[in-house]
Amino acid sequence: MKILVINCGSSSIKYKLYEMDDRSVLAAGGIERVGLPGAFLKTTVNGEKVTLDFD
Repeated sequence: MKILVINCGSSSIKYKLYEMDDRSVLAAGGIERVGLPGAFLKTTVNGEKVTLDFD
């Protein structure tokens, strides 16, 4: 079973996707500075980190 956890704040959204069978994190990340200059997304999937800037 997979579980997606989402935490929404006033200017950020963070998430983690868990595989509950072995209690591992499949993906994690978030968007910071939503609606503000300098917004960016950071994510990690299968150990690979990616950052995208939205300027």
